[in-house]
Amino acid sequence: MARRCFQVKESAADTRPDVRRAPGMENGMITSLSNSRVKNVTALNRKAKERKSQEKYVVEGVRMFLEAPEGEIEEIYVSAGFEEGCRKGAHADPHARACLDRLDRLPFETVSDEVFSRMSDTQTPQGILCVMRKRSWTEGDILAGNAPLVMVLEDIQDPGNLGTILRTGEGAGIGGIFMSPGCADIYNPKTIRSTMGSIYRVPFVCVSSLEETAARLHAAGVRLCAAHLQGSVVYTEPDYTSATAFLIGNEGNGLRPETAALADCRIRIPMAGQVESLNAAMASGILMYEAARQRKGELCKK
Repeated sequence: MARRCFQVKESAADTRPDVRRAPGMENGMITSLSNSRVKNVTALNRKAKERKSQEKYVVEGVRMFLEAPEGEIEEIYVSAGFEEGCRKGAHADPHARACLDRLDRLPFETVSDEVFSRMSDTQTPQGILCVMRKRSWTEGDILAGNAPLVMVLEDIQDPGNLGTILRTGEGAGIGGIFMSPGCADIYNPKTIRSTMGSIYRVPFVCVSSLEETAARLHAAGVRLCAAHLQGSVVYTEPDYTSATAFLIGNEGNGLRPETAALADCRIRIPMAGQVESLNAAMASGILMYEAARQRKGELCKK
């Protein structure tokens, strides 16, 4: 397996005993927490402002690596233990074989297990992560095709909820997601993990004004349905086979009154017992799959 990038280039003079390698590197492996690239990955994981200013984010794990679009990968880091494990298990483990095949085509850097554990945002790192370049989606990407089905999210705070909505949306066949400025950072590591790879494929746009977005959706012939505790109809009653957008509000407060007023109808999900409301991701999933059920002919073709 060839490591073709980030490595310290050696000249003929480098064979002398007194030649020093780059700081924090031993035998071509990053071994120091003070290494600038290690620090940058850590900053991207921890700070939204770094992700925003650099237009980059971090993904971790075998699945996220294997599904990552190659044109959007900026850097790849593998732990020494992961690299060794892939080599030993490639003959029996298809995932290890797939990782080796991809790493053979792409530049990567090996880091010590200790350093990787500090770079990782998880308690039990799998041993591979990528720095990705953010992809820019447009409103047109979300509304492409006939009768688009989209989600409009207002101030969703929990990164896990946001990621789950994205992942569930891919399964239900939505065209994409519009998010208010008050939503959680979609590039938060927890959000990324919750998407299980859907971050690469489902279009999403953070809009400055839901009111202006609603106006454009109406102009495009999209019907807006607000999920609301005081909804006038049960969610199964409306027809979602035409262009539809579901408005989903904040986990604690729901939709703001002025946002709910933008909808063409308010729908509710009946609940038994003393439950007042559902988790935002669960409610979104119920609505998206009801629309998918009504559009079952189209969904079955995918």
